[in-house]
Amino acid sequence: MRHEDSERSMYIPVFADVKTAQVRIKPWVHRTPVLTSSFFNRMSGADLYFKCENFQKAGAFKVRGASNAVFGLSDEKVKYGVASHSSGNHALSLSYAAGQRGIKATVVMPRTAPDAKKDAVRGYGGIVLECEPSTAAREAMLQDVVDETGADFVHPYNDHRVIAGQGTCSLELHEDVGPLDAVVAPIGGGGMISGTCLSMSNVAPQTKVYAAEPENADDVYRSFQAGRIIEDDAPQTIADGLKVSMRPRTWHFVSSYVADVLLVSEEEIARTMYLVWQRMKIIIEPSSAVALAAVLKNTGTFGGKRVGIILTGGNVDLTKLPWMQGLGLKNTSGDTL
Repeated sequence: MRHEDSERSMYIPVFADVKTAQVRIKPWVHRTPVLTSSFFNRMSGADLYFKCENFQKAGAFKVRGASNAVFGLSDEKVKYGVASHSSGNHALSLSYAAGQRGIKATVVMPRTAPDAKKDAVRGYGGIVLECEPSTAAREAMLQDVVDETGADFVHPYNDHRVIAGQGTCSLELHEDVGPLDAVVAPIGGGGMISGTCLSMSNVAPQTKVYAAEPENADDVYRSFQAGRIIEDDAPQTIADGLKVSMRPRTWHFVSSYVADVLLVSEEEIARTMYLVWQRMKIIIEPSSAVALAAVLKNTGTFGGKRVGIILTGGNVDLTKLPWMQGLGLKNTSGDTL
């Protein structure tokens, strides 16, 4: 999009931006809890610390970046409102933040996005415009909105304000549990991973950051191997929040700081989501399960270590759960769940 080429699009955020964001967003977000699970510790052979952004305002970590962007707007810019495109969590997070500041939010969402997320956006007062399920369709419709209204475009991840806001999540995790050997988070466009890299490289440079990705949407893995951005326009995965591709700013952090990109199957995502519901008694969405699934799949990498896992959100359509969709889930004994 042309608006991604604005002056701020080339600014790479620094740790001071994360600290500023932490103060700015404090009245508008939760400091989410960190949970542990002896069950998953045994399964992984590691000490796991779950940063529960599923308990965040609007049900996802993205409210951090959205709030930082919205409350950082000048009085002049704010009167035109904000706009973005999103499969769900950024859309409802931006709508929440805009509502708190009393301004208009317009979000372009793929028609295939979960109804629960579209309803949540409307519930926060956001305006939903539906488009075909591709990055190109999202960006074309959003460009029209910005051109017509003058709204400030808050990109879901390729925005220094958003990355700085997301960086407050892993900063809190470090403050609460101390040094970790690794932090693992899901990756789609890379906003959370970028913020995690930004914070960890400053407060705990010895901590390795791993990105976890669905096999069915493995553009980050292929980019990491090739040393350049490779995009997928409309991958098919139950992890609906991870279908978008990286942009230059997030690629900067992934290529510079990420230790590895780990892939998991659709069945592994669904099974892990099910086990978290069953054993930890908390609701997470498929995208959130990707990070834990990667740890459970790579016990040789994480065994014996202190590992932080970002549970990125809990916005899921309860009528369309993965284990209702014929994925043939199996438990640890190989029996169908």
